[in-house]
Amino acid sequence: MHARLVRSAAAVAVAAAGTLTWAPAASAEPAEPTPSASAAPAETPAPNAGSVEITTQDTAGDALPGAAFLLLDSAGQEAGRGQSDAQGKVIFPDLAPGIYRLKQTASGSPLHEVVADQDVIVTPGATTRLTITDPFKAAKILLQVKDDKTGKLLPGATVNIGTGTSMLLTLTTGPKGTATGELPVSRRKTQFWVTETRAPAGYDLYKPTSTFTAGPGAPVTVTVTNTKTAADPGSSPSQKPTQPTDAPPGPSTPGKGHGESTPAAEGSGSSVADPSPDGTGTPVGNTTPKVPTGSLAHTGADATPWMIGGAAALIAAGGAALAVTRRRATDESTGNTES
Repeated sequence: MHARLVRSAAAVAVAAAGTLTWAPAASAEPAEPTPSASAAPAETPAPNAGSVEITTQDTAGDALPGAAFLLLDSAGQEAGRGQSDAQGKVIFPDLAPGIYRLKQTASGSPLHEVVADQDVIVTPGATTRLTITDPFKAAKILLQVKDDKTGKLLPGATVNIGTGTSMLLTLTTGPKGTATGELPVSRRKTQFWVTETRAPAGYDLYKPTSTFTAGPGAPVTVTVTNTKTAADPGSSPSQKPTQPTDAPPGPSTPGKGHGESTPAAEGSGSSVADPSPDGTGTPVGNTTPKVPTGSLAHTGADATPWMIGGAAALIAAGGAALAVTRRRATDESTGNTES
């Protein structure tokens, strides 16, 4: 009985030993993969994705909320759309690397313009940051140049307009006396100066520099006035007198002035009366031509020597003519006697 119990205990021990020996062999088999390890790649974003962050502002540096943007991929398909927040920021996340086209569709302000389209490069795992500066809308300028007395609009005037030390715009008035243009502004209220560089025909140049204020997108009228050039009394031949009005004409202008004849008219040789009473050509009495009474116009030289010389020439010419006539008469009478 006792021996049978011993054999049973040994069998149990062998069986126990065999079980213990198998257990380590079973534990050495490969373990199945855990669910967390196999799902990890599908639960996280692609490691090479990038993003674009945009900050919008104006030329004065103020943030522009409400600016709208559209992002297109290389195939022209929409990759994102958004508006800037109160700080002027908008973000496009989870973008595949590549080149995108950014379009601004609205500035979010009635005073600002949108910028031109531009390309944006997205790099793997990085954020591309852009600052978009929207310019102010240009002020619309109407230039008028007028006559300062009548208000008549004047063509042909040229002015320069600028701010500070920068000249921004040149305008020339057309046939209607006006000109228009757009003036760039850099803030909500900007002061400008205007200077006329060419005056209208017949007018003096407006030399002072005037100033005015203009705002974004607002119309403003600039007016320049010119004074008519004063007429020069000596510039017109019809207004320039040929002789002094308070003196009779000189000897060189017979028949003009106060209606008096001049000594030059008597000594001109065109028509001279015979001074002798019998018509023989022999002068009788005082042979000096009588000078009309009154004063002569002052011409800068004494006319008396010229008058005396003219009279002497007339006397000499008369004497020569008389001698020739007497000699001819003598010759004729001699011929008749001899015959």
